[in-house]
Amino acid sequence: MKALAALRNALPLLALPFLGLLPVPPALAATAERTTTVDLAAEASRPAANDLARATVFAEASGATPGELGRRVNGLVADGLRIARSYGNVRVQSGATHTQPMYGKGNRIEGWRMRSDLTLESTDPAALSELLGKLQASLGVASLNMLPAAETRRRAETEATIAALAAFRERAKVIADALGKPFRIRHLTVNSSGRPPVMPLMRSPAMAADAAPPMPLEAGESLVSTTVSGQIELLE
Repeated sequence: MKALAALRNALPLLALPFLGLLPVPPALAATAERTTTVDLAAEASRPAANDLARATVFAEASGATPGELGRRVNGLVADGLRIARSYGNVRVQSGATHTQPMYGKGNRIEGWRMRSDLTLESTDPAALSELLGKLQASLGVASLNMLPAAETRRRAETEATIAALAAFRERAKVIADALGKPFRIRHLTVNSSGRPPVMPLMRSPAMAADAAPPMPLEAGESLVSTTVSGQIELLE
């Protein structure tokens, strides 16, 4: 009796593999064949104010030994940090440090070169410009760019995304109306992009002991774009 009961319980499970062999009803097959899908994309852009200034300054020196270079470069960086920290509205952070050999005849090491970077950021471009003018007395300027602060970029990205989604739906409606059919959205992909204008610089330290004039900065705007791509299904 126990064996008979176990067999009865197993019968539904044994039948499962054969369900896939059952023929598809003609009505369902016809509906699948009549399904029409359309791939499309839409894009929208919004301006974002470049309200964050970012610069990279560096100390660089060459010498006979790495120890000698370290003392010189570290001293220059320490002076730069001291000056930068006097500006409460400028964030300063230590960057990369590189030491590399300089080769001469016979592939022999004849000296060493060392470079150390500092990164500066501020939402007050005038303050950063003034600071850079002072730092150029002993440090070089590797790069300077204006870009949107994180919150500014998020606002522009949100606006661009809403506009791109509306544009996608409007375009889908145009296609569906032209074919005389209703539609539904099957899936969507949303991507945002945007690059700030970069002003690359490679300015060596000023020869004079006095600070250089403030560096001119023009904030301008960056364009933040959102692309929405996806697929719609035309309904019967």
